[in-house]
Amino acid sequence: MKQKNLSQVDPAVFHLCKEEEDRQARTLTLIASENHCSSAVRETMASFLTDKYAEGYPGRRYYGGCEVGDEVERLARNRAKELFGAEAANVQPHSGTQANLAAYLAVMNAGDPLLGMALNAGGHLSHGFARNHTGMLFRAEHYGLDDETGLINYDEVQAKAESLRPKVLVGGGSSYPRLIDWERLRKIAHGVGGLLMADIAHPAGLIAGKVIPSPVGVADLVTMTTHKTLRGPRGGMILCGKDLIKKVNSSVFPGGQGGPFLHAIAAKAVAFGEALRPEFQDYARQVVVNAKALGDALLGLGYELVTGGTDTHLLTVDLRPKGISGKEAEARCLELGLVINKNLIPKDPRPAMETSGLRLGTPALTTRGFKEEEVREVAELLDRAISGKDREAVRARVRELAEAHPLP
Repeated sequence: MKQKNLSQVDPAVFHLCKEEEDRQARTLTLIASENHCSSAVRETMASFLTDKYAEGYPGRRYYGGCEVGDEVERLARNRAKELFGAEAANVQPHSGTQANLAAYLAVMNAGDPLLGMALNAGGHLSHGFARNHTGMLFRAEHYGLDDETGLINYDEVQAKAESLRPKVLVGGGSSYPRLIDWERLRKIAHGVGGLLMADIAHPAGLIAGKVIPSPVGVADLVTMTTHKTLRGPRGGMILCGKDLIKKVNSSVFPGGQGGPFLHAIAAKAVAFGEALRPEFQDYARQVVVNAKALGDALLGLGYELVTGGTDTHLLTVDLRPKGISGKEAEARCLELGLVINKNLIPKDPRPAMETSGLRLGTPALTTRGFKEEEVREVAELLDRAISGKDREAVRARVRELAEAHPLP
């Protein structure tokens, strides 16, 4: 069969792909859960591995011809274990949410109690939100934040754990900007006969880069995505001790997934290899430095931040003093090339599709080479976009900054 490129086979899809590339190139991404992976990761995602079915695990497949796939998966697992200092790894989950569900069902039964961080406190849908499958399957309750500090109220976690006696206590979230006391959560979970699961979907790259404390070796289960601060392909992963890996593996397959995406697993291996290099630690440090610079600049412009700042890659902005909703602020910024997302804040009076806050992050900007001075300028551009000032000047400057920092 004569090979044709995408532009010849399907011009419509080709133009959409080119449109997305152009959109990313000419805009600045400040969505905390997005990043720009390397060209090597993208190349791997487009490899012939996408054609291979490989149900099962290396050496125990249900299809023939998996010799290369076995080596790919072993390589990804070994690099993951080296990167995070873990005893065991499952690299097959297609997403963070599927990793979470598989981890729960490795150690829980339907109807068992689950305790996680509330969604509007910074938790995630897969931590027992009522309309998520985790909330339907398990008897979920949630803990929140201290009303004054915006930090996790560990005394409340302790009290709720003693009352609920959860089979699993979940730490971590999608918009909590501070460090988490993993040892304290482990003590609480084990004190009521439960297990601790650390969801590090957001800060995985910062942990791999050794700039914030790791829950590996502290939590019984550690789940993550591979595409945020870790800068890999879209996907998930589960780390655990040797005592739980058999249950975890069975929960992923045949429990919740069929054939793994070998092209994605290979791309994960590439990303883990990149993260094992010394320059990745420099990147991770700069992500945090940039986030602090962004937060300080916004505070200087009169914005309020949940918890007053950040220890990680993300900020949660309380827009109520500015008299604008997260939805409107997002729309104003997006129109000028600043890609951000609305976000619930603790005790948010607005609904989830409107919100009173924003979630901002610096992983993508840092990948493109932004340093503190430029990030502070981005804060000023955000302020002008949100307030409606000098719109065309803001649009032009965003384009200039984007062109000066090309995609990897």
